[in-house]
Amino acid sequence: MIGIGILKGMAVTLRNFAGSYFEKERLITVQYPEERSPLPENYRNFPFLIFDGNDPDAGLRCVACQICEKECPPQCIYIIKSKDKKPDYVGRPQFYPATFDIDISVCMSCQICVEVCPFEAIKMDKDFELSQRERFDHLLFRKEQLSKSNDYYHKIHPIEAAAVDKNLAEAAAAAEAKKKAAAEAAAKAAAAKAAAASAPTAVASPESAVGSTSAPGAKPSETTNPPKET
Repeated sequence: MIGIGILKGMAVTLRNFAGSYFEKERLITVQYPEERSPLPENYRNFPFLIFDGNDPDAGLRCVACQICEKECPPQCIYIIKSKDKKPDYVGRPQFYPATFDIDISVCMSCQICVEVCPFEAIKMDKDFELSQRERFDHLLFRKEQLSKSNDYYHKIHPIEAAAVDKNLAEAAAAAEAKKKAAAEAAAKAAAAKAAAASAPTAVASPESAVGSTSAPGAKPSETTNPPKET
C-alpha cells in the first residue's frame, strides 16, 4: 500500500512524543535549580588550582613554572613567581605563585593548561554557575578563588583524581628511595674514610732510612775503606 512507510514513521514519532510526557527516564526537562542533571566525569568548565591538606598556601601544588601561562592560547593566565621557596610534595624546595589570576571571561576551556602542567596542579572544574553583575573585575579569578582542595577534586572527578594520586604517590616513593640510597652511600663513604684515617701508619725500618742503598729487608752492605798510602 502506498504511503504505509510514512504512516509507520508517524506512529513512531507519535509514540515517542507521547512517551516523553509519561515515561520518567525519557523526560528531558528538569526543574532547575531544584533539580539538577548529573554531569559526566569528563565534563569541564574553567580551571582551578589544587592544594593538599587544609592550608591553601602551604599545600598548593603549583610551583609557578609558568608553563600554563606560556601555552594558554587566549593568554588569560597571569602568574607572578614568589621570591622565596617552599617544599613541594616530595620535599624539594620550590617557588610558588605570589599571584595567579585567570580571566574566565577570556578562557575558552580548552584544557591545554591541564595537559602541560607537570605537577598535576591545575585541573578543570565543573562549576558553571559563574554569572556576575560586573563584566570585568568580577570575572577575574584570583588565587584565593581558584584554590580548591584535593578532596573537592576527588568529588568532581573521582576516577581521574585517584589515578593522579597514585602517580604522585609513586613519584614521592621513588624520590624517597633515591634520597635514602644516596644517604646510605654517603654514610658508607664517610665510614670508609674514617677507617682509613684511623688505620696505623707503617714505621720505616732502618734499612729504608735516608742514605741507605740496600733493598728493603736486606742486610746493609759493609763499606770498605780505601787503603791509606804510606
